[in-house]
Amino acid sequence: MASIRTYKWGVLLGLAALPGVAFANQEVIKLTQDSKNWAMQAGNMQNQRYSALKQINKDNVKNLRVAWTFSTGVLRGHEGGPLVIGDMLYVHSPFPNKVFAISLADQQIKWKYEPRQDPTVIPVMCCDTVNRGLAYADGKIFLQQADTNLVALDAKTGKEVWKVKNGDPKKGETNTNAPHVFKDKVITGISGGEFGVRGFVAAYDIKSGRQVWKAYSTGPDAEMLMDPDKTMTWTDGKMAPVGRDSSLKTWQGDQWKIGGGTTWGWYSYDPKLNLMYYGSGNPSTWNPVQRPGDNKWSMTIWGRDVDTGQAKWVYQMTPHDEWDFDGVNEMILADGVNVKGKPRNVLVHFDRNGFGYTLDRSTGQLLVAEKYDPKVNWATHVDMKTGRPQVVAKYSTQAQGADVNTKQICPAALGTKDQQPAAYNPANKMFYVPTNHVCMDYEPFKVEYTAGQPYVGATLSMFPAPGSHGGMGNFIMWDAGTGKIVKSKPEKFSVWSGALVTAGGIACYGTLEGYVKCVDANDISKELYKFKTPSGIIGNLNTWQYKGKQYIGVLSGIGGWAGIGLAAGLEKDTDGLGAVGGYKELKNFTELGGVLTVFVLP
Repeated sequence: MASIRTYKWGVLLGLAALPGVAFANQEVIKLTQDSKNWAMQAGNMQNQRYSALKQINKDNVKNLRVAWTFSTGVLRGHEGGPLVIGDMLYVHSPFPNKVFAISLADQQIKWKYEPRQDPTVIPVMCCDTVNRGLAYADGKIFLQQADTNLVALDAKTGKEVWKVKNGDPKKGETNTNAPHVFKDKVITGISGGEFGVRGFVAAYDIKSGRQVWKAYSTGPDAEMLMDPDKTMTWTDGKMAPVGRDSSLKTWQGDQWKIGGGTTWGWYSYDPKLNLMYYGSGNPSTWNPVQRPGDNKWSMTIWGRDVDTGQAKWVYQMTPHDEWDFDGVNEMILADGVNVKGKPRNVLVHFDRNGFGYTLDRSTGQLLVAEKYDPKVNWATHVDMKTGRPQVVAKYSTQAQGADVNTKQICPAALGTKDQQPAAYNPANKMFYVPTNHVCMDYEPFKVEYTAGQPYVGATLSMFPAPGSHGGMGNFIMWDAGTGKIVKSKPEKFSVWSGALVTAGGIACYGTLEGYVKCVDANDISKELYKFKTPSGIIGNLNTWQYKGKQYIGVLSGIGGWAGIGLAAGLEKDTDGLGAVGGYKELKNFTELGGVLTVFVLP
């Protein structure tokens, strides 16, 4: 049962709720511009995870104390984090996707929403039963349930306003992503690349739940909302039209119908350009021998018009993916980043494939593509003229063939960074990136497609990157203009929490052992604060202000891909798609739990 504990050293006071504005776009933008709130999962529409609050700073962060804690009552992986709108906090759980509205005045539950979902959804979810959080707009809280129901709840009462089905779990379609509100639409994607699901993003009207548009990642141009003559891509050192049937030509027969390219990550939005940005995931199956061709447009960065869904530009990072390097990680928008002596308004993306990309977000022009872990070995570099990675044959699972165990590939399938979002600091124009320092052995095998059944076709094992610091993670500081690591702080395990950076000169993150850590934003080697929470942290750190006091909150609850063995009771090293063997030491460091811990200065 959910519970709240209030500690004597931390008392929360009241703040009147902010008034609504007629248009959801402007309402949410205004809420995110007021640092007292944390009104979107990434803090703002640019996915920056930055706060202008500075009451908690590099000089006093060492004095942080627990203000209160809240248990969701669910013991699986807790990703995402709470929303704070005025005097209310909204927090979610993994399956069954509970939602709690908590008053900041007295930490009492104002309402709880607990949907009834068919438990047969759980076996169709990869990896773990996580949910990445809620969205707010127009007086509503939006929840994307695992069973694909997208629900709008009245933010004051928790009552259902509308509910719409976004997919079919019987086909392997589920949802783990957080919905995002841009203008008058709530945007959501789909999970299920390991079940042969054909990926898409869909836009729903925030007032009625009516589907406004739906755009697939693979298939005919019309179904991808792609114009062969106007949708552009990076080709031969310049932007050029994608051409007719750009996806169909890169698949064998009708394989695109079960081709993956799912969209369970994070979305960002540029109001001036009216473009939203996101990534599509791995192609299905994981056995590359069974799907010859580039498999477009899996593994792709997309820029789409929010009103129509029309694709303005695309860039495929990993053509014919052979390693499960999902492309769904967040797209961070930053202005005035110095690239080769010229300030550019850019999109920055840290892909699972180990390369950090900087693109012009208006045109899609490729500006920078460099490794953000020096141990990445599957490709030597990205050819800046073609935009294609230069694959090393020794680490190519296609070249080695099916039923051959290709060894020592870096990074592992969970990538140099998975969905755990990075942060951007506009003060110094640096990016703070939680990373995995993990490699793998990968053996593909033939697999047949059956709707609703796993369609993986590979056996994996994972381990720390050889010849390195011995741990499985780093927290790094990245210059997106030059494509260089500025500083790197090693960690024992992968850093699987979302980062936070503030005007107080601190950058904070969580560890799989369960520690909240804050470091100097200009020198991340200087650890300023460390606190052990009840469980491993795969949630994201958020911050807000209430009645003159700044708070930092984080969800702890081990799970996700890295913690799935501990969360689900798996035992074999190759279980959990190879993660169990790599992360089995976690059992010595953490307990299961789903707890929101809130910190404040004394």
